[in-house]
Amino acid sequence: MEDMVGNTNPSLQQRQKQRHHQESESQSQQPNKKKPRKIRGAQARGRATTMGPIRTQKGAGGSGELALCLSSRRNMCINERVMSESDREAVDAACRSMTASWVVEHARQHPGSNTETCTYFDSFQEAGESTSMPSGVYDLEELKKWGQTRGWCPYYLARQAINHANVLVFNYQYMIDPKVAKMVSKELEAESIVVFDEAHNIDSVCIEALSVKINERGLEQATRSIGRLSSEVTRIKASDSQRLNQEYQNLVNGLIDQGLLDAPANDTSLASNVLAPDVLNESVPGNIRRAEHFIRFMKKVVDHLKNRLKSITGPNGGVTSETPLAFLHRMTNGTSLEVKPLRFAYSRLNSLLRTLQVSNMDDFNSLGDVADFSTLLATYSEGVAKFAIIMEPNGSNIPGASDPCIQLSCLDSSLAIAPIFKRFSSVIITSGTLSPIDLYPKLLQFEPCISESLNMSTFRPCIRPLIFSRGSDQLAVSTRYEDRNDIGVVRNYGSMLVRLCNVIPDGVVAFFTSYSYMEQLVSEWDATGVLQDLTKAKLVFIETKDVVETTLALDNYRRACDSGRGAVFLSVARGKVSEGINFDRHYGRAVVMFGVPFQYTLSHVLRARLEFLQTHYQIREADFLNFDALRQTSQCVGRVIRSKTDYGLMILADNRYNRHDKRSKLPKWILQFLGAHCLNLSTDQGIQQVQQFLRLMGQPIDQKALQSVLLTVEEAKLMNPQMPATTSNTSGGNGGMMVESRS
Repeated sequence: MEDMVGNTNPSLQQRQKQRHHQESESQSQQPNKKKPRKIRGAQARGRATTMGPIRTQKGAGGSGELALCLSSRRNMCINERVMSESDREAVDAACRSMTASWVVEHARQHPGSNTETCTYFDSFQEAGESTSMPSGVYDLEELKKWGQTRGWCPYYLARQAINHANVLVFNYQYMIDPKVAKMVSKELEAESIVVFDEAHNIDSVCIEALSVKINERGLEQATRSIGRLSSEVTRIKASDSQRLNQEYQNLVNGLIDQGLLDAPANDTSLASNVLAPDVLNESVPGNIRRAEHFIRFMKKVVDHLKNRLKSITGPNGGVTSETPLAFLHRMTNGTSLEVKPLRFAYSRLNSLLRTLQVSNMDDFNSLGDVADFSTLLATYSEGVAKFAIIMEPNGSNIPGASDPCIQLSCLDSSLAIAPIFKRFSSVIITSGTLSPIDLYPKLLQFEPCISESLNMSTFRPCIRPLIFSRGSDQLAVSTRYEDRNDIGVVRNYGSMLVRLCNVIPDGVVAFFTSYSYMEQLVSEWDATGVLQDLTKAKLVFIETKDVVETTLALDNYRRACDSGRGAVFLSVARGKVSEGINFDRHYGRAVVMFGVPFQYTLSHVLRARLEFLQTHYQIREADFLNFDALRQTSQCVGRVIRSKTDYGLMILADNRYNRHDKRSKLPKWILQFLGAHCLNLSTDQGIQQVQQFLRLMGQPIDQKALQSVLLTVEEAKLMNPQMPATTSNTSGGNGGMMVESRS
C-alpha cells in the first residue's frame, strides 16, 4: 500500500478499528506472547521514504521497539578511505581488505606492521555483545550518525542488531535472492510479518534472482582468475600447507556439518543461488576436495562454455535455446565431468577463496558466475524445465556490437518466492499498481487469504487521467511498430508536448517506451524545430543510462521548478526514474505517457517465458504482455500524485488505451476518475480539459473537506501500534495477502 497513514476509506477504516479492538482483547488474554517481528521489503530507492511512516507511528522511540533500515556497505560505511572508492564492488573489496578475520588477526599479532584495519570495525569487535542499540527508528543516515558517535561500524552493527529489531526495512533481495537471504534473513522467525511494498514487479525480481548471464569477456576473466588461484595454491602449499590440509579435512567430514559455510560475519561472502531446500546436505565429492583438483575441474567447465560460444558465433551458428537437461548432457559428454560435483561448484569456490584468504572478491566475480551457473544447472536440470539456456551470438544492447553470451534464465517466478510463503506465516504483497490483481497468484503460485483493491480516499478529484488518441489534425497517434516512425505521429507527439508545456505550470514528466524511441523522437523534433519551441516553454532534461548524468539532470530539473522557470523531464518506462523517483507537488503537475510500454517481444528470453506461462499456468501471451505493459504505465503515471493535497494530470498518448482490454487493467484508483469524457480525445479537446482541471485545482483547499478524509486524534490513538497486538496466520503455509491502494 502506498501510504496507509491517513487512509480513511470508510469501510477500511471501520475494519481497522474492529481489528485493533479484537487484537487488544486477544492480547489481554495472552499477556506473555511475544509480538511478531515486521519485515518490510522495499525497492532500493524506497527505503528512506518507507521509514517516515514507521517513525510517525512509533513516535520518538517511546514504544520500546527498534526499527532498522539495512543496506550495502556503500550506503552504510563511514570509513573515509573505503568511501573514496568509485563503485560498490570496490567499496566491498576495500572493506574486506581491512575487516577480514585474517587481516585483523595479523594486525593483532604484529602491532608494528603496516597492516591497515578499520578503527570502526575494531571498536565494534572490542565492544562485543554489549553493542546494543536503544529503541527507536533508524534510517541509513541516522544509523551512520549513531555509529559514528560511538565509533562503531554501522554496517556490522546493523547486521548484529537484526536479531533484536522489531521492524526491519530492506531491499527485496534480502528476502528473495538466495545469495543474500542465506546471510541476512535466515534467523528471522516464522511468525514474522513480511510486507513486500511497491511489489508490482515482484515476479521479475524473483526471476532475476535465479538467472545467470555469462559473456565472452567474463569467460576470459574467469580463465585469468583460475590462473591466479593456481599460482596462489602453489604458493600456499610451499609456505603454509597446513591451511590447505585443514580445508581438505573439513570437506571430507562434511561441508555443512563442520560449519564451513557459516563463516564469521566479516568473512561471509555471497551464498549460492540455489534455494535453501535444494542444497545438498552432504560432503563435497572427493574429486573436487583437493584445491588443485577443483581448479582443473573449473578450467574444464570454462573451456566447455567457451567452445559453446564459439559454436554459435561461427558461420553455422545462431541463437540457440536448450533445456537445462540437454545442455548438461552435452557438458558432461564433452568434458567427462560428473553431475554431482557441479552442484557443489559455487560452495567449493567460496571455501577455497576463504582458505586462500582472498579479500578482493571482485577479481573473482566472473569465475563465481561460472560456478553459480554450474550449480544452478546441475540442481534444476530434472523434472519440469523451469529454466532455459539461451545462447545468443549478439547479446549486447549496443547496436552493431558483438557480445556472444550464454544465459541461464529462470522461467518460473514462483520458484524463488515459494520458500518465503512456506516459511513465514504472514506475507503481504502490496503496491499502488497491482492490476489486474488476480494475475499475481497465478504467477507466484499461491492462494491469497485476502485480495483487495481499494479506491483512493480523497476530498476532491485530484487526478485527471486523459487518453489522447488523435492529434490536432485528427491523425491517430500510436507507438505500435507500423506507426511509430510515421512523420505525422512524430509531428503530433511533438506538438502535443509543446502545447501541454505551454498551459501546464512548473514540472512535466514525459515517459517513452524505450531509450531508442526517445532518442529518435528527440532527434527528429530537433530537426523540425519542435525542440526549440519546447525549450521556450520549459527547460528540457533527459534521462540517460548513466546514473550520475541522470542524477544531475534530476537535481537541475527540481531547481528549475523551484525557481519558477518550469521544466520537462524526458524519461523512459522501466528506467531508473519510473521505478523510484517521486514528482510530488510542483515537480510533477503532469505525466505524459507516449505509447504503451510493451516488452521487446522478439527477446528470446521473453519468448521462452511466455511459452512456459502458456504451457504450465495457462496464461495467454497477449494477457501477460498487456498486464506487464499496463503495470508499467501505472507505475509511470503514479509518480505524479503523492499526497491528499497534491494534484496532477495523467495523459496517456496512444489510441490503444481506448480499448477496454487495455484501460480495464489500470488500477482502481485511476479508473475511478477515468470517465467517458476523458476517452478518445484529440489534442485540442485534451488541452481544454487540462485547462479546466488546472483552474479547478488552483482554488484554495477546503480545509473542512480535507479534515473529513483524515483520521481524528481518537481514531489515530485507536490504531496506535504501541497498543498490544497479535496477528493471525494469514498465509496458511503457502498463501498471502494482496492489497492495491493509493491513499
